[in-house]
Parts: sequence; C-alpha cells; structure tokens
Amino acid sequence: MTTTDLEIPRPPDQVFGVLADGWSYAGWVVGATHIRDVDHFWPEVGTRIHHSVGAWPLQIEDETVVQAVDHGKSLELHAKLWPVGAARIRFDLAPTATGTRVTMTEKAVSGPGSLMPEAMQKVFLLPRNRETLKRLADLVVHGDQG
Repeated sequence: MTTTDLEIPRPPDQVFGVLADGWSYAGWVVGATHIRDVDHFWPEVGTRIHHSVGAWPLQIEDETVVQAVDHGKSLELHAKLWPVGAARIRFDLAPTATGTRVTMTEKAVSGPGSLMPEAMQKVFLLPRNRETLKRLADLVVHGDQG
C-alpha cells in the first residue's frame, strides 16, 4: 500500500467538500481527464463517478465507486481503469492546529498492477499521489480562482 499525506490549511469540512464534489475530480485527480456523470447521491456508498482517462481519441471510460464514507473524516474508493485493473484508494482527514492532514493510501487490487511488489507500486504511485494531493490542496484553498 502506498501512503502519502499533505497538510491543507483549511478545516476538514472544507476539504471534504471538494472530495464530495464528484464533478471536481478531473480537476485534481492525476490522470482523470473528463467526468461524464456523477451519481445523484455521491459520495454515498455504492455511488459512482463515470470518468475518462487519457487523451482523446485514446480515452478509456470507466468508473470509481464509493466503498465507504465517514462524512468529513474519510472516503474510500474503488477506482476502475480497464484493462489496467483497479485500485483501492482511501482519503483520511485529520484536523490539525492549522488545517487538515490529508492521508491518501492506494493499493492496486486487480490487473497487472496488483501483481507488482508493493515497492514497485510505490515507484509509480507515490509521485502521482503527491501531485494529486497538491492539486486537491490548490482546489480547496483557491477554488475556481486558480
């Protein structure tokens, strides 16, 4: 499992507000290029974001499904990307004196990535996940101004 974290200078409810906006995912999730649809009750368990990954015309269309949610505290997702596989991604939010510590964990659970040793998964996932959290922070702090 690959873990990375970042402190965002905003309270957990504000950070979770961005996580709870499925339409914002293409703005901060590295690799997501287009959100085609978001289920009405997102991010309730079982709801989905229907997304595209990659550059047109070579886009792959798939979905991300909520596995668990504790509003304001955590969100666990099952992100699919056929034919590459799927990953379990979890965001945990912890209040700090100056904002929120966001911890992102990811593990490939199917497909070729799941056959790689964890150390090799980290080589690919850690830089991507650091950038994802930086983009999340920018969106939380600056919103649509950025």
